[in-house]
Amino acid sequence: MSQLTGKYPTGSGRRPRVVVVGGGFAGINAALALGKLPVDVTVIDRRNHHTFQPLLYQVALAVLSPAQIAQPIRTIVSKNANTEVLMDEVTGIDAVAQQLKLGSGTAIPYDYLILGTGATHSYFGHDDWAKYAPGLKSVEDATEIRRRVLLAFELAERHTLEHGWHPPLDFVIIGGGPTGVELAGAVSDIARLYMKQDFRHIDPAKARVILIEGSSRVLATFPEDLSAKAEKQLEDIGVEVWTNKHVTDVGPGYVMVGDERVDAVVILWAAGVAASPLGRMLGAPVDKRGAVLVDAQLNPEGLPEVFVCGDLAHIEQDGRLVPGVAQPAMQMGRHAAKVIAADLEGKPRPNFRYWDKGDMATIGRLAAVAKIEWPFKAHWGGFMAWVTWLVVHIYFLIGFRNRITIFSTWAWTYFTFADGARLITGDQHLAGWEQATAGSAKNPPLSGPAPVVGEAAHESAEVAGVGAAKGA
Repeated sequence: MSQLTGKYPTGSGRRPRVVVVGGGFAGINAALALGKLPVDVTVIDRRNHHTFQPLLYQVALAVLSPAQIAQPIRTIVSKNANTEVLMDEVTGIDAVAQQLKLGSGTAIPYDYLILGTGATHSYFGHDDWAKYAPGLKSVEDATEIRRRVLLAFELAERHTLEHGWHPPLDFVIIGGGPTGVELAGAVSDIARLYMKQDFRHIDPAKARVILIEGSSRVLATFPEDLSAKAEKQLEDIGVEVWTNKHVTDVGPGYVMVGDERVDAVVILWAAGVAASPLGRMLGAPVDKRGAVLVDAQLNPEGLPEVFVCGDLAHIEQDGRLVPGVAQPAMQMGRHAAKVIAADLEGKPRPNFRYWDKGDMATIGRLAAVAKIEWPFKAHWGGFMAWVTWLVVHIYFLIGFRNRITIFSTWAWTYFTFADGARLITGDQHLAGWEQATAGSAKNPPLSGPAPVVGEAAHESAEVAGVGAAKGA
């Protein structure tokens, strides 16, 4: 196996090499802060871009395009003369020899290692569900969800034109956390508001959106009053909220909730996450999610030269687990750089302290909830929370161009009710659609009309009350 030496040769008198694995919030903030220190930095990620994950759901529901929430990692760190970027994947960690094994077959040594590879989907031992219910963690996930959601309406339009009816447009989102709430609200918005004038043979507004949550309330990590406000706002935009319901099976075009079968044209997963497998490669203690247990300096037990940040870190503060969201990940990344700076200056290492500025979740057009901790304390719901959400997310976006384009896109969407990224890429297969429409050409439903095509289809569909069944 070859060993990567990079632009700064290893050997006596060299500067410390810091390897940052992961180009998410933790990794990017660590790399930017390290740019000011007398160290050599290598950033490794299997993708060449940083993704602003809080807005992924807007890519998934065709409000934004992927380029608006992603920025090349090289561009972000380009002003740091001491930083290089490798597009590769870490396949092994030798904590004793202090080197990483890469997918390309190369080994890279480190003096300090910062791991910020985040989390992935967890299907609680049912990984076969993934093909029927995609989660949302990457741009690829977002475009796949966009494909499925938009394709459902297109297939319904085509099927109605050909046969005079379509299966119910039922969408099921599993998991009532921030991602699930945002997806449910966005699906409802796109159906009720943004596509209502686009189809001639179906009524998208009759789509049924079901949000399933296993606990007693949505947004369980938020205060109870904000959970109640979120549920009320979801119901106001037509989302059915099912709490204390547990999914027992997911298949092509259906979800089993206990013993009840719920048919759905699209199923989305937002119920669980698992830490990146890199945590286990360290050989350090991990929790049940695979997150690495770290101390107050973000180091795993016995590994002072390794820092674990973001979703991959398990750290408690004031008796509570620091949440795996963007805000603490950014702070952890910067803190790892501070500890390295303290080492270089021969000073004591500072402890990490998470500064909670609040939490927010958007629910739909003009609807959101916000728990504000700084610069004042407040619990907001509705329009004020929505405006606050907009301002905060534009502020934290990386890249001036992205801020401008997203602001202009949101303004255009708000005033015109038009989306600009409604593209379907990939195949035209939708899991479960064939079963839902099997035999329709020869045997349409008893309540529906005979198959019609051409100009007569629209009139026939109106007579039949297209989409009436099951709230489609």
